[in-house]
Amino acid sequence: MLDIIRPGDRPYEEVRHVYTATGSPAAVIRPRTSAEVAEALRLARDTGGPLAIRSGGHGISSRATNDGGTVIDLAEMRSVERIDPGDDLVRIGPGARWAEVARSLRPWGLAVSSGDSGGVGVGGLGTTAGIGLLGRAHGLTIDHMVAAEIVTADGQVRTVDAEHDPDLFWAVRGAGANVGIVTAMDFRAARVPRVAHATLQFQVDRPAPFLEAWGATVENAPRELTAFAYLGSGGHAMALIVYAGDDTEAAERAFAPFADLAPLLGQRAVLVPYDAVLVGARGPHYGQQTGHVRNGFAVHLDRPLSERLGTLLGSLPGAMLQVRAVGGAVNDVPADATAFAHRHQNFNVAAMTHAPTSLLDKAWEDVRPALDGLYLSFESAFSPQRLADAFPPPTLHRLREIKRKVDPDNVFHQNFPVA
Repeated sequence: MLDIIRPGDRPYEEVRHVYTATGSPAAVIRPRTSAEVAEALRLARDTGGPLAIRSGGHGISSRATNDGGTVIDLAEMRSVERIDPGDDLVRIGPGARWAEVARSLRPWGLAVSSGDSGGVGVGGLGTTAGIGLLGRAHGLTIDHMVAAEIVTADGQVRTVDAEHDPDLFWAVRGAGANVGIVTAMDFRAARVPRVAHATLQFQVDRPAPFLEAWGATVENAPRELTAFAYLGSGGHAMALIVYAGDDTEAAERAFAPFADLAPLLGQRAVLVPYDAVLVGARGPHYGQQTGHVRNGFAVHLDRPLSERLGTLLGSLPGAMLQVRAVGGAVNDVPADATAFAHRHQNFNVAAMTHAPTSLLDKAWEDVRPALDGLYLSFESAFSPQRLADAFPPPTLHRLREIKRKVDPDNVFHQNFPVA
């Protein structure tokens, strides 16, 4: 029997909202199996009204709830299992959170690169791309996916991989929210028993020179190193840096150039299992994080782009700038191999603020011409123009052809609809 939570039921207040938005759905359905997902989907289609799919963790898009419609919440589907004890294949439910996955894989010395927050759900990140702190060494999360189980709009439960429904498998890896509800994912995990993890805090009085130097330092670093930087408008910056391995001498050499980029306010470096890098907790969301985000990719943090970003940081109230490294193994994958096609850039840049969206959009329009592409998971606004940034023309054309076949009624249109 389906677990359906409606207004007035005791758990309703804990499931109606998401991380960045409040909602008042007429029903929140929490299936436990793929068959129940198919049943929930049939019920939602018969009922009519808005439909949202939620993997159970936190995200910034605010699209996983609605008012007056149905939410299919996959939080109960959160198993993590090793498929073959002699292999590195693992099967993960979409409702797991990445901190839970990392803890579960730790005893086997395995890891799947998965963002920078352990509170993010597997389903959303695992069908969009997965820009993580092992990225330059091991690629995106989707690059490790070898198969997926998905419920399509007609209620069928399909297993897709390189040999079975290869077009649908291609679409799942980068645009999964447009083609169905993924109910399980098989990943080939990386053997990463321990990593060197550094946290640096800087005093940054002039963001533009710092950003330019940061970019060059990241690009010159060994690909075992992945670095994310977070700059606030108050002159402070924080960096998270991960060296994917337990060679402490090599890690120290790789970390050293970053310590010279600006005056240090604090630093810490430790050798830890990968799960110690991801911080996140399971718990209800109440729509408390109301920031707005815009993002794009960059090949280099050159001087013109760095100056534009510095201007944005100084002019946008309460702004935070996030610079995540990609490159390395991310760029080893051909651009047409998955529905995520941004394979030549070295950075993703995102601006977040609680200021009105009109101010953010005005500031971002000065930055956007210097950027290349867009990452769905770091974008809180949809427009046809942004869709074209997310999916280059050949990718979008192929994706629309697949969409017409598997979802002709456009049932799945909550997250950057391609139809």
